[in-house]
Amino acid sequence: MFKWIGLIVGFFGLGIIGGLLGLFIGSVIDRVRALGMGGANPLTAGQRQAVFVETVFVLMGKLAKADGRISQDEVDHVEAFIKKLGMSGDHRQEAIRQFKLGAEPDFDIQPTLQKFMHHCGHTFNLRQVLLVYLTVMALADGKLDPAEKNILQDVAAQLGYSAADFNRILDMVLGQAHFSGQGGGGSQQRSSASDIADAYKALGVTADNSNQEIKRAYRKLMSQYHPDKLTGQGVPEDMIAVATEQAKEIQVAYDLIKKQRDIK
Repeated sequence: MFKWIGLIVGFFGLGIIGGLLGLFIGSVIDRVRALGMGGANPLTAGQRQAVFVETVFVLMGKLAKADGRISQDEVDHVEAFIKKLGMSGDHRQEAIRQFKLGAEPDFDIQPTLQKFMHHCGHTFNLRQVLLVYLTVMALADGKLDPAEKNILQDVAAQLGYSAADFNRILDMVLGQAHFSGQGGGGSQQRSSASDIADAYKALGVTADNSNQEIKRAYRKLMSQYHPDKLTGQGVPEDMIAVATEQAKEIQVAYDLIKKQRDIK
């Protein structure tokens, strides 16, 4: 807006040269205002990504030790997560260090969450992706321990989610996990009542929702996991592969509902 004001004022005041000068100054003002109002700041993108990764692994450690011991399933999950991110060398060692730090009995997660909210909390997708990653971690051993659920509820509250919102996300992750590894053709082989019920949960809807409402829920979820959007908001590129897996599970669930309800 200010660049056009600068162009007009400068032109009528000093002619063409004044107009160009006003355009330049106005553009600078527009960029500064955009940053001040929460626009993307390339100078802090790397910092946001570092904070995001640190938060993920520290809280994974906290969750893994919540029931008093770290199971082999949880260790395997973290190792698979690190491998999926393509981490090696110093990056891998740092991720493990953060995981072990979070697993220490007296470790306080509040400073970590406060740091995350300071750098990343203004972005809804980063908060939701973090909560989804942590919920998947908590379910790595096939069950959700009460102590793990308490930590997840605390994290969710710190991220600005209500108890109802947390339960909805938990149901969605449980539903999406039902379709893990099914790929694009999973819906061709799954059609039982329990499969359909989990497909609705995966999208955060129920059988009572209209076809249009289900379409909107599906499109919203797919938008949240879109690689370009997540990268632009601060999710490290290495972690986009994890989000892509979630998107595949959502796609399989939607394809199953679409077939069952004959949604066009």
